[in-house]
Amino acid sequence: MNETETMTERFKDLCDEYRRHNGFNARDYQTYGVKRGLRNPDGTGVMAGLTNICNVHGFMMADGIRIPDEGMLIYRGIDVNDIVSACIRENRFGYEEVAWLLLFGSLPTEEQLAKFLDILGKNRELPENFVEDMIMKSPSKDIMNKLGRSVLALYSYDSDPDNTALENIMRQSIQLIASLPTIMTYAYQVKKRAFDRESMFFHPVDLKLSTSESILRALRPDMHFTDSEAKLLDLCMILHAEHGGGNNSTFSARVLSSSGTDTYATVSAAIGSLKGPRHGGANLRVRRMMEELKEEVKDWQDEEQIYDYLAGIIRKEKGDGSGLIYGFGHAIYTLSDPRARILRDAAAQLAEEKAMNEEFMLYQTVEKITPKVMAEVKGSEKVICSNVDFYSGFVYDMLGIPSDLFTPLFAVSRIAGWCAHRIEEVTYGGRIIRPAYRAMARMRNYIPLAERN
Repeated sequence: MNETETMTERFKDLCDEYRRHNGFNARDYQTYGVKRGLRNPDGTGVMAGLTNICNVHGFMMADGIRIPDEGMLIYRGIDVNDIVSACIRENRFGYEEVAWLLLFGSLPTEEQLAKFLDILGKNRELPENFVEDMIMKSPSKDIMNKLGRSVLALYSYDSDPDNTALENIMRQSIQLIASLPTIMTYAYQVKKRAFDRESMFFHPVDLKLSTSESILRALRPDMHFTDSEAKLLDLCMILHAEHGGGNNSTFSARVLSSSGTDTYATVSAAIGSLKGPRHGGANLRVRRMMEELKEEVKDWQDEEQIYDYLAGIIRKEKGDGSGLIYGFGHAIYTLSDPRARILRDAAAQLAEEKAMNEEFMLYQTVEKITPKVMAEVKGSEKVICSNVDFYSGFVYDMLGIPSDLFTPLFAVSRIAGWCAHRIEEVTYGGRIIRPAYRAMARMRNYIPLAERN
C-alpha cells in the first residue's frame, strides 16, 4: 500500500469513528419543534426579518392551507414583468436601472441613470496588477471559487475596507457590481489557458458599454456580438438580480452583515452559497440532464419516450442518480415561475434565429410532461412548475456562453440584490442573526486518557 492509499485508509477510519458517535433520530426534529432549513411545517419560510427590497409571491394561505397561485416577482413594489416589458418596448438595456432600483428604492431619472452608467463604467477595470497577481498566478478550475477568492482579495486594495458607514458600503457595493463581471471574464480566460490548454485573450475594457455588452465582448475572440444577443443576456441578468431576503445566498449576506463584518467577506460568502447545486448551480445540472436526455431519447417528438426517460430519473435509474428532475419545483412558486415564463418567451425568439426550434420544442415537451410524471411515478400531489433554471442554461447555450459561466453569470447578476440587502441589514437590522440549535448530547463524566478503552 503506497502513502496515498495509506492516508486514504486513515481518513476512512476517522470518518467511521465520526459516524459511530454522531447522528440524530429523525423523529427528534418533530418532537422538539425544530424547523429544518428554517422552514415551517407547511413549507413556508420562517419569518426572520423585514425588507423593502423584494417580494416573491407564489401561493396564498387560507385557514392554514397553502393554495397555489401564479408567481410574481416584485422589485421595490414594481412587478418585474413591467420592468421587462418597458425595456423591450423602448429597446434598451435594463439591468443597470434594476441595480439602481434595488440599491436606492426608486426608479432613476434619465439624468441619474446616465450618471450611474458612467460610474459603473469607470469602475469596471480592476486595480493595477490585480489580474496578474490574483487571477493569473493562481488559476482555478471553478470560476465561482475564483470569484469568491478575488472578492476577498479586493479587501487588500481598499484604503478603508472595514468602515460600515452607509457611504462606504455604497461605494464598495457599486464598485463590486461594476467589477465582478470583469473578474469573471478574466478568470474564465485564465482557466481556459491553464486547464483546457486553449488560447486566452484579454480585450481592453470599453467603459461605455452596458454590463451585458461588456461580458459578451470580453468572452468573444473577435469582440463581436449582436444587439439582440446583448439585450437577451441583459434580460437574464434582470431576472436574476434579486429574489428576496430568504434565498440561501442573500440570507448568507444578511447573516454576515449582521455581524458587522466587511463588504468583501459578505459578498464572498454569498458567492460560496450560490455555488451550491441546491442553489445557483442548478442550471448547470439542467443542462447535463437535457444533454443525456437528447442522447437517449431517439425521437424528440415522442412524448412516451420522454415520459419513460423522466420516469427513469425519478426512479434513480437515469440522470445523476439523485432522483431529481432539475429545473422543476420551487420553495415559493407553485403554478408558475414568472422568470421561467419570461425566459421561455425570449428563448422561443432566439431559437428561431439560431435554427434551434427542435431543441426548444423538446424543452417545452419536458416542461409539459414533468408534472404528470411527478404525480404518477413519484405519487406527488404537490403542484409543480418549471423554474428559472430550466430555461436559463438553454438561453446561455444559444448565446454561446460556456457552461463554466452559467452559475458565475447568476452571481454577477445577483450581486445587486446582495448589496441592497447588505445595506438594508447594516442600516436597519440592528441585531446579530443567531437562531437556536437544541443540544442533544447527554451529560457525561470526563474519563482520564489512560482509562479509556
